[in-house]
Amino acid sequence: MRIAVMGAGGVGGYFGAQFASAGHEVSLIARGAHLAALRANGLTVESAVSPVRSLPVQAVEDPAQLAPVDVVMFCVKLWDVEAAAPMIVPLLAGGGIVIPFQNGVDSHRVLMRILGPGRVAGGVAQIGAVIRAPGVITHTGTMARLRVGAFPEGPRAAVQAFADAGRSAGIAVDVVDDINRALWEKFVFLAAMSGVTALARQPIGAVRTDPDLRATLAASMRETVAVAATQGVDFGDGFVERQMDFVDGLPAEMRSSMLNDLVAGRRLEAPWLAGAVARMAAAAGVAAPVSATIYAALKPYVKGSG
Repeated sequence: MRIAVMGAGGVGGYFGAQFASAGHEVSLIARGAHLAALRANGLTVESAVSPVRSLPVQAVEDPAQLAPVDVVMFCVKLWDVEAAAPMIVPLLAGGGIVIPFQNGVDSHRVLMRILGPGRVAGGVAQIGAVIRAPGVITHTGTMARLRVGAFPEGPRAAVQAFADAGRSAGIAVDVVDDINRALWEKFVFLAAMSGVTALARQPIGAVRTDPDLRATLAASMRETVAVAATQGVDFGDGFVERQMDFVDGLPAEMRSSMLNDLVAGRRLEAPWLAGAVARMAAAAGVAAPVSATIYAALKPYVKGSG
């Protein structure tokens, strides 16, 4: 399968390496020092389950340099969606599709508006991975899973082909019937985890063992569940409790990407996470004081300090 990874950071770099190691034709689209290191030294993935060392890869800055592909794994930061989406149009010229593996619950709508609904599927990446140094991806823990699915009247056959290719590469890939629900499931967890870990400047282990921070994390999740209900997504009873059980099983040292970005002085995705929960809650007449407070406290850092 021909795969282009738009945004070869932690998520795109890790899974791109797994596809490439299995013999699929993978191109990485990156920028700056990371791009230079990929070209000079190849891609390295530090992982307890799927390590890769100096893997030769095709790395470019401009997608127009690449031939059309079967799948674009769209992994850019949320503030880059509008600008990056038109850049991948040439990559879809042969009938390919794009699957966003991002945070939040809005990217697929933006991509559909720009590219057309028939070219866009949905994806959820469950992994803790970051760029530790240019050309080097560090995977924390053992969780590395993809969930993919087609929206109504979307490219079901192409999604299944991608999943089959992923499984052949040793990647845990699930095809889900309701990808919208899957996106919201991750959003409930991630909006809370990213916000609370960033606000506390602490990894998940410190958050879950402190009674006050743990209660804040759970309260944030409940707010997002309430917002999801206004969007037609019903998780039923006990969902937040199951999410907290999941949190208890994560490596204590796991840090959200937003915490890493905050510490490094980079831009934050807060407007699309806690900020989005607060915004949607206000529009629906639902109370979300925890999410609103998290977003208010992070707003001074949203544009970064670099």
